[in-house]
Amino acid sequence: MIKVYNTMSGSKEIFKPLKKGEVSIYCCGVTPYNAPHIGNARPFVTWDVIRRFFIKSGYKVRYIQNFTDVDDKIIKAANEQGVTWSDIAEKNIAAYFKSMDALNVRRADFYPKVSETMDDIINMIQTLVDKGFAYVLGNGDVFYSVEQDKNYGKLSGRKLTDMMAGARVEVDERKHHPMDFALWKAAKPGEPYWESPWGQGRPGWHIECSAMSLKFLGEKFDFHGGGSDLIFPHHENEIAQSQAALGDENSFAQYWLHNGFITNGNEKLSKSNKEMVKRNKGFFTVEEVLAKYPGEVIRLLLLQTHYRNPLEFNETRVIEAQEFFGKLAKAYWQLDDLARRIHAGEFIKDTGEKNFAITVSPAGGLVEEGERLLSNFYAAMDDDFNTALAITYMFELAKEIGEYYGEFINGEILPVTIDGDIILRVRDIYMEMAEIIGIFEQPVPVEKTEEKTAEPELVNALMKIILALRQDARAAKNWAVADKIRDELKVAGIVVEDTPQGATWKKA
Repeated sequence: MIKVYNTMSGSKEIFKPLKKGEVSIYCCGVTPYNAPHIGNARPFVTWDVIRRFFIKSGYKVRYIQNFTDVDDKIIKAANEQGVTWSDIAEKNIAAYFKSMDALNVRRADFYPKVSETMDDIINMIQTLVDKGFAYVLGNGDVFYSVEQDKNYGKLSGRKLTDMMAGARVEVDERKHHPMDFALWKAAKPGEPYWESPWGQGRPGWHIECSAMSLKFLGEKFDFHGGGSDLIFPHHENEIAQSQAALGDENSFAQYWLHNGFITNGNEKLSKSNKEMVKRNKGFFTVEEVLAKYPGEVIRLLLLQTHYRNPLEFNETRVIEAQEFFGKLAKAYWQLDDLARRIHAGEFIKDTGEKNFAITVSPAGGLVEEGERLLSNFYAAMDDDFNTALAITYMFELAKEIGEYYGEFINGEILPVTIDGDIILRVRDIYMEMAEIIGIFEQPVPVEKTEEKTAEPELVNALMKIILALRQDARAAKNWAVADKIRDELKVAGIVVEDTPQGATWKKA
């Protein structure tokens, strides 16, 4: 039973899909006027995990994410750089995909653009005008009339009489009410425009997402999401105009999910905060952060905090996440090594007693613990997609894997054939968790934390001693010991090569 926190009700609700076995999602995408910063990445990583979880839980998912490729900021950037608005948008859309690919964010089923959905937008505005929810000014501007909507404010819980304080309102004396918002903007010199019943112009911000979500998901769909800064006015206005156009107060999105801000020094991470951008120069955009740290480490950091909570982002937090990722990666390599040993036949044959309980062996205990932790992992995800708690269960399993692996390598346990199948099941459990969280999809580095702390001179000295001991074993024809030294070094990420001049070593 999946529970989700619905912003509309302000409480957790049991998720009931509109269509059995199917989930429909619309997530507000970026306005590509420049490269995405790390705060832009959080909603897309969040929804990527939610989508993965639904798929693993047996649902068919349709996921739509838009690009607002026609916007004031895009036009301003184009005019400043002497290029077209589409040049700016396409360049930054490409930068967005590059960053999201590095964060293992899987592609949406479709990415509608404002510029490609203009007919749908114009038709929706005309419907609102015809129904008396919108009015046209003499110059061709079209506004939505909030006073015609008795339910306006139901998402944010605001009332019209209280909305002026702190609201993002365009001051325009031509409006019937100060909170009325633009559906269509008459063209100005130097701006792109499209033909409409009200003259040349372009859409307002809010109408775009309504038209695109309804076009690709229908009059009712399950989820609508984005950052918590979109609750008002963007999502509030989407609900108002969509339900007014459809004539159904129960239409449009059924569940509203909003992720918390990413903060830096107790301030919301924002491109408009020039002081913050200056303070974080070289470590602000996703591209800048990825130049220093792996994408999967950044993804893990974004998911170690529940999506609804604010997340402090700084280099100290990234380093902590990198260390945590290293511990998870270590278990990945340990399972990989055990799997190679299983396939190589290193697990000894069973004594013939095939019916004993798996709990009699360390591997049996490990798989029982793995199954328990996998159940807990799913329970955490069922509870409003609690990735922070789910990851702790994955880490617990990593510790159990490490303990088993250490005992195996040290010869403290002697696994029989049945243990091989058990270990492969443990690996499947671990990788199922990893697939939902979205890690280990890029080349997984061998743990590097120890490499950074060890002095190169010390490492070289120790390797000289180890290779000398191995050579002594070879000279004494003690091949078992010589091979064990070589194999253990390989597990540790060191490859030994025997040459006519003697043994050499290198990092794997």
